[in-house]
Order: sequence, then structure tokens, then C-alpha cells
Amino acid sequence: MEIRRQVLEYKVFASMDALEAGDAELLGRARAATADAYAPYSRFRVAACGRMENGEVLTGTNQENASFPAGICAERTLLSVASSLFPGMAMMTMAISYRNEEGSASTPVAPCGICRQSLKEFSERTGVPIRLVMGGTHGEVYLVESSDALLPLAFGPGDLH
Repeated sequence: MEIRRQVLEYKVFASMDALEAGDAELLGRARAATADAYAPYSRFRVAACGRMENGEVLTGTNQENASFPAGICAERTLLSVASSLFPGMAMMTMAISYRNEEGSASTPVAPCGICRQSLKEFSERTGVPIRLVMGGTHGEVYLVESSDALLPLAFGPGDLH
């Protein structure tokens, strides 16, 4: 028998003010974009803001639907926008923020499982890992150097062959 171990390593910043300027800008834009989310059912507004390889900055928000679970998360909205506007181009960094209209938004939240799979496949297609900056409206901020780290033992396109 062999035991293998995977460890998730991430950086924790006390606040957005402690981030490098580019990361702080993305997180600030994600925080502002939560106002554009369509979340009348959960009242949990999420926005993702990504910097593309060419420097362009794009934003996506969650879009709910009365026909659950037909909505789409902010991260996948952003990846769809990026794929449509810049086919094959890498996304260097994605910042994710949220506003909870029913409670606090001081703890960073990470992408859901479907979004983790989508992030993995997007970065696999472009050959570049996506850095993730995660924070709420205030409080600590997490930075993960590669979104792939959030989905250990992932199923991917190579597994279909």
C-alpha cells in the first residue's frame, strides 16, 4: 500500500489593503460588480472579475432562475465571457467576491464544485493556471496560486480517452 497526500496551500491577507495593487483592483471591481448579480431567490450576490493575458479585465455575476438549478455562477459566467471574447486566451487572475443580503460577507468563499471543474478545464485549455483571489465585502482575503489546487484528483478531458 502507498499513501499519497495532497495539501492545499493558500495565502491569507488581513484585508484587501494588504494585496498587491493588481489583485486589490480586481477584488475591488468584483466587490462592486456584486450589485449587478441577479439573485432574487438566494439574495447571495456573487461576482468574479478576471484579468486576461492581454490585460483586459472582464466581469461576470451569478444569474439565478426560478427554475432551480438553471442559474449560472459568477465564475462560469466570467469564463464564458472570456471564452467568447478572447477564444484560447489565458486568464491570469480571477477575483471572487460576494454580498450576502441575509447575513455577513466577511469570510472568503471558494468556487462551488461545478465552477472548480470549469476553472480546471479552462486553465488546461490555455495551459496557464488561474490565480484566485477570494474575499467578501470586507475582512480576510485568500489567494490560491492555481485554481487546480481546489480540485484534487479531478476528472478531465484526458480521462475520456
